[in-house]
Amino acid sequence: MRAVRQTVSKVAGAHIPVLITGPSGAGKEVIARLIHQNSACADGPFVKVNCAAIPGTLLESELFGYERGAFTGANTQKPGRVELASGGTLFLDEIAEIDFGLQAKLLQLLQDNQFWRIGGREDIRVNVRVICATNRQLETEIEQGRFRQDLFYRINVVKIQLPQLRERAEDLPELVRYFLQSFAAKYKSAPSPISQNMMRAMARHSWPGNIRELRNLIERYAILGSEDSLMNELQQNDLAAESRLAARSRDGVVELKSATRQTVQELEKKIIMKTLAANRWNRKLAAKELQISYRTLLYKNRQCGLPSRRSIMKPASLEPSASEFPAD
Repeated sequence: MRAVRQTVSKVAGAHIPVLITGPSGAGKEVIARLIHQNSACADGPFVKVNCAAIPGTLLESELFGYERGAFTGANTQKPGRVELASGGTLFLDEIAEIDFGLQAKLLQLLQDNQFWRIGGREDIRVNVRVICATNRQLETEIEQGRFRQDLFYRINVVKIQLPQLRERAEDLPELVRYFLQSFAAKYKSAPSPISQNMMRAMARHSWPGNIRELRNLIERYAILGSEDSLMNELQQNDLAAESRLAARSRDGVVELKSATRQTVQELEKKIIMKTLAANRWNRKLAAKELQISYRTLLYKNRQCGLPSRRSIMKPASLEPSASEFPAD
């Protein structure tokens, strides 16, 4: 995410198209707004168009507007979102949903900064920055004939790829604090800080809804103030995910990424436990032997749900006493 922020700071000042890719709920609109706020057109409008929410027959008029009498019901002239965004930023969310025919008109806008309203006879020139976002692989859409290759190269001047939340679990504590403070102020509540036990459960969760799912979870906590309901919800979601994976396995279909991630995590857990025990639970020595940073070891401990050295309970013949633990 630091690399993403560096890219944003570099492209914000350049008036060029930006393509933001990543799964649903990963924060693509947040990045788009960040680019706009740090650009020369920050004082101009930020106009968002959810291309997936508007039927293809209506999207053209929503984007480009229409002249009076252009079709039945067009009793007045209507400017489109492109025109309203002039002097600012046009954010096209889920651009892969745009009909193939409409993509040609969008291409002209990107090439010439010109367009025409439906029923219009003259081109209208605008000064607008276009930022696009999608959760699909546009290269695949091009191969299957659903997306224009020339439009792809026009919008893909700079590409920003957002990772899934489960791939950046070390960011969870900071994100949780941010959302907790925001919702505490919004609802004028004073929820207790999230416990370490809850944070460990969150680190183990797969977060299919990404940051949007986390945001909703913390909002419920700010309102209800109970960790038990959150813990039960995470456990139910994880059990449902495991059931779906098991069902696919029975049908002979297995999600390779999920199976690989689970196998690797179990292997890491065994290696870390063995290394910690060999180093008398001194985490700094264990991190050195594993050739990873101390911070990475702490993160993996939380991710794997490993107990702290103080909570390790083993037979006396196998476990050193508390007084024998060296200081970390």
